[in-house]
Amino acid sequence: MSLREAVRKAREEGKPIPGGRDWGVGLEEAYRIQEALFPGPLVGYKLGLVSPAKQAQMGLKSPIYGRVHPGMLLEGVRLSAFLQPRAEPEVALVLKEDLPPGAPPGEAGRAIGGFFLAVDLLDSVWEGYRFSAAEVVADNASGGGFLLGLRRMEAPPRGNLALYLNGRLLSEGPVAALGDPVERLLWLAGTVGGLRAGQVVFLGSPAPAVPLTEEGTLEVHSEAGVMVAPVRRA
Repeated sequence: MSLREAVRKAREEGKPIPGGRDWGVGLEEAYRIQEALFPGPLVGYKLGLVSPAKQAQMGLKSPIYGRVHPGMLLEGVRLSAFLQPRAEPEVALVLKEDLPPGAPPGEAGRAIGGFFLAVDLLDSVWEGYRFSAAEVVADNASGGGFLLGLRRMEAPPRGNLALYLNGRLLSEGPVAALGDPVERLLWLAGTVGGLRAGQVVFLGSPAPAVPLTEEGTLEVHSEAGVMVAPVRRA
């Protein structure tokens, strides 16, 4: 069975499978598999493995990206819709102008229309999230869904992002660990052949992803405010 067929079958059957296998597939082919299995229309992209430590662990020298479709932007979490739901707090940005590949930094900065608190709702076909770089890329960078805050910010929040469920701290980390959003945008635009006005880019998380197993109220806290979303079983 090919990597493409393994991911497709696991998604259709809703059953995680063991990862860590050598499929004879490099990153370029893995992105082609991602595009075939998760086609457009696109409303944006998600960045993953943004820290140098995570990249080194996976044998990479840059982040990875996944594709965000309209149905992945959610107003709440329905746990039954996920194979292995995990969550991490994020910062997202929205573009107000197109950004072509090779654009200068100033153009990238002007293209940003605002920042928002967000949650990346991870999902993976690979058991226990144990996978190779090619496996996670082919599976859309573990993209399951996203929660996007309503309050637009002119700049990314400073300090820490913290994720809570029912008032209990699940995970937190410093926003500074995400790096320069302009640099991230330039890399992404160059890698995917340009970005379009209106697209959302999820910049990755400074905090560890944590399993979601219970219903309740999910919150992301930052110095700029709080976003809240419900978590339900079905």
